Amino acid sequence: PAADPAAGHDALLFRAFMKQKITVLGSTGSIGTNTLDVVARHREHYEVFALSAATQVDLMLRQCAEFKPAYAVMASAPHAKLLAEQLRSNGLATEVLQSPDALEQIASHPEVDAVMAAIVGAAGLAPCLAAARAGKRLLLANKEALVVGGALFMDTVKRHGATLLPIDSEHSAIFQCLPEDRASWPDRVDSLLLTASGGPFRLRDPATLSEITPEQACAHPNFSMGRKISVDSATMMNKALEVIEARWLFDMAPDKIKVVIHPQQIVHSMVQFKDASVLAQLGTPDMRVPIACGLAWPRRIASGAAPLDFAKLSALTFEEADAVRFPGLHLSWQALRASEGTTAVLNASNEVAVAAFLERRLAFDRIHAVNLRTLETLLPPTLGSLDDLLALDAQAREIAHTMARQWQLQ
Repeated sequence: PAADPAAGHDALLFRAFMKQKITVLGSTGSIGTNTLDVVARHREHYEVFALSAATQVDLMLRQCAEFKPAYAVMASAPHAKLLAEQLRSNGLATEVLQSPDALEQIASHPEVDAVMAAIVGAAGLAPCLAAARAGKRLLLANKEALVVGGALFMDTVKRHGATLLPIDSEHSAIFQCLPEDRASWPDRVDSLLLTASGGPFRLRDPATLSEITPEQACAHPNFSMGRKISVDSATMMNKALEVIEARWLFDMAPDKIKVVIHPQQIVHSMVQFKDASVLAQLGTPDMRVPIACGLAWPRRIASGAAPLDFAKLSALTFEEADAVRFPGLHLSWQALRASEGTTAVLNASNEVAVAAFLERRLAFDRIHAVNLRTLETLLPPTLGSLDDLLALDAQAREIAHTMARQWQLQ
């Protein structure tokens, strides 16, 4: 299957056999480091052209030393200056870029074949759009690009002939299970089933959620992830964002997207067909698997992950998603049924609320309260451009900050 109808199987196969130059947006995060791990295993097929990071200068320096990209981007001028100094002192030729459009430059550069979009949050939308406008092979690990951009993002992908391949393990699983003929989906596909681990508080008494600390929320049972994503997993807001992402990636009606708790995270997601049969993608819970799939599709390459040993697997269990313990999950369907832009409001509010929780200014159970109140307060205007989306994002954040201050911990 091709995630974009403009990208045919033969074209993808031809491209996959060429040596590809890769830009990794967010190279020091979990997805970025795993991407570079896969690339390092297949240097005959991939060359790193550019890397970007927020503040981790030391790790970026090591990555530049190993992969020798032409460009590196840091999020702030002081970090960019420090990296440039360290690169020079180590005799490395990587050029450091630091400007408002630096990420867009390295995402749309003519020499780039593929872009791994692994920046967390709405900050990843602009470079993703730039890559799409340049017709790149876009490996999407930034779910917020679709949560915030939605229709605008998908229209840009289609108009400019970009290839969109999902990297979230759940969306990669669905992508692999769907029929190759996208036009047949309405006649054949009944629903999409996203699996969720349930996070560290799946069995916790909901009455005690206010006592949860950032350290507890960041202790995911299966994956080592960034702090923001870990908190989203604990609240199940990550799954809410994935429901929204799936709606746009696969052009699926919201009521045809379902979530089921699967603590073992061996079944990464499923597609149910109209004859009641179900196709599922299984694998070791290791992000290198969907990353390798996206990098090489439609070929398959070694990811470095351990293969499943079915003889050693414990029972695979499935549960209903608890609306009392995970109220944030159900905001996804509400937001999708509301006016365009509501999902962008939800995302912005959640980023503010999670940051307040991680800074110990907001109780864990108030994250949902901030999100709900922000959605109730802000009615999105008519949207027509990226500037409109960014203005809405800023307005939602301002309201969410106000709500968070109302419930601020003393």
